[in-house]
Order: sequence, then structure tokens, then C-alpha cells
Amino acid sequence: MELFNVVEMLQLAEKPLYWVGALTTVSLVLWLVYHILSGFRIWVLGNGDLLSPKLGKWAVVTGATDGIGKSYAEELAQRGFSMILISRSQEKLNDVAQSLESLYNVATKTVAVDFSQVDIYPKIEAALAGLEIGVLVNNVGISYPYPEFFLHIPDLDNFINTMINVNITSVCQTLCFRAKGVVLNISSASGMYPVPLLTVYSATKAFVDFFSRGLQAEYKSKGIIIQSVLPFFVATKMTKIRNPTLDKPTPERYVAAELTTVGLQEQTNGYFPHAVMGWVTTVLAPRCVVTFFALRMNKAQRGGYLRRRKLR
Repeated sequence: MELFNVVEMLQLAEKPLYWVGALTTVSLVLWLVYHILSGFRIWVLGNGDLLSPKLGKWAVVTGATDGIGKSYAEELAQRGFSMILISRSQEKLNDVAQSLESLYNVATKTVAVDFSQVDIYPKIEAALAGLEIGVLVNNVGISYPYPEFFLHIPDLDNFINTMINVNITSVCQTLCFRAKGVVLNISSASGMYPVPLLTVYSATKAFVDFFSRGLQAEYKSKGIIIQSVLPFFVATKMTKIRNPTLDKPTPERYVAAELTTVGLQEQTNGYFPHAVMGWVTTVLAPRCVVTFFALRMNKAQRGGYLRRRKLR
């Protein structure tokens, strides 16, 4: 009798289980198809002619004299934007401005300011007054000279203030909205999860990411695009990577790829190999595993830096 009851229960459950399995399979297939089509739309088709001077004649780039910032300036000038270049060194600004004018026949303006200071924004505001700004790239940023434990950072109080002023205050203070336009806030993959021995840098970049996504929710309905950009390693002076690879591209290659995602992703790693790395480290890998390997890698880099310094 008990065996008969079990068989009867299984027969009753067979049909519901079949439909649960079928619905689960269909859901997984639809999820996979959606992500494949979305990936094709983002990484193959791109955003077309979205970024053009139709948004506004001028583009503003902070930290425009080196690395990713310089590449953004070159790419936007190539698209026909007149350029406002903001960075610390007037000499470097002049060199970049002359190069853009010569190569792309565009107008340029330069603003030399030190973003570690907080009294610079009236000067920037005056330089931007009355200009039709279509694109703003908040790129200026600094990192650690080498990975270090928080309480062992040399001149800690000054380090904290400088990092916050350059990486956070600059993003908040230089926003310039019009009826339409694009704001690209350059965060970092280090802002996607805590990074030991780069803790302050990681935290400031997490702020940029959260701030950007919150602003996009506020202003999306007004026709303004605000994108959070989170690159992994790019071969720049700041990362000290000299030889580019597939996963560590040149700034030119990275920026060309990233600009195709504008208007398609509110938060982006900007470059397909980086997007794969971002998916693995935030979806597949447990947070504790990512933090463990980040700590291990940065401890090794710290040790190497301190050894080299002793040998000098």
C-alpha cells in the first residue's frame, strides 16, 4: 500500500516537474540569447554616430596630457569636437593642443590647474562659460606610488586629502549639464570590489561608479547620458605597464572601444576582454576569492618595490 502511494505521488508530480524543467530551460535559453544579442549590439555594432558635435561643439577632457585622457582628447578631436584640455602642466597642455590643431584642424582651449587643490573651480567655470559643451570626460585621477598598508602610507593625511580631491571632488565639481550631452566618469575596475593595499584608491573609484550611476538615474529622462567607465589595466604611465597585451591594451585601443559603448551601457568596462574579466570577477568568483588574490598580488608588488628602493 505504501509503495502504491509513493508511485501515485510521483505520477501526480511528474507533470508539474516537467513544466518546471521546461520553463527553466526556456528561461535559460532566452537569457543566453538576450546576452548574446546584447553583446553583439555593444561590442560589434556599437553606438554609430552618437558621439558627434551635434551634441555640442566642445568636448572637455580632464587629465588630458597623458594616457587615457590624451587618447580621449585625440579620439574626440578626430570626430570633429573642439577641445578644452584641463590638466596641471601648461607645457604639456600646449603640446597636446598644438598636436590636435595640426592633425584634426580643430579649435582648442587649455586650462592649467592642480586638481589636488580645491580653489581651482572658479577658474575652470570661467573658462567653460558660454561654450556649447557636448561631451565631458572626467578622467583626471591618481593612484598609489606602490601598494601599501593603509597606516604605513607615507604622509598619510596629505595623501588622503590629495586622493579625495583629485579622484572624487574633481568629478563632482566639473559637471556641466546642458539640455543634452554625454558625461564619461572614468572610474576603475578597482572600484568594483575592495582592493587591499590600494584601499583609498579603490574606495574613491567606487564612489565615482556609484555617483555616476545615481546621476544617470536622475538625469536620464532629461536626455543626458552619464556613463561609469571601469577599465582594468591599460598600458599607461600610471599603471607602469610598458608592453601592451590583449588584456592590457594601449590607451588608444581602449578608448576607441569604450566610446562605442556610450549610450548602450550605463556602467561599462569599456573593452571586451575587460568586460569578460569584470563578469568573471563579479559574477563567477566569490568576493572573498577576488580580495584574497588582490591582496596576494599587491603584497608581491609592494615587496618588489621596497626591495628595489633598498638597492638604490
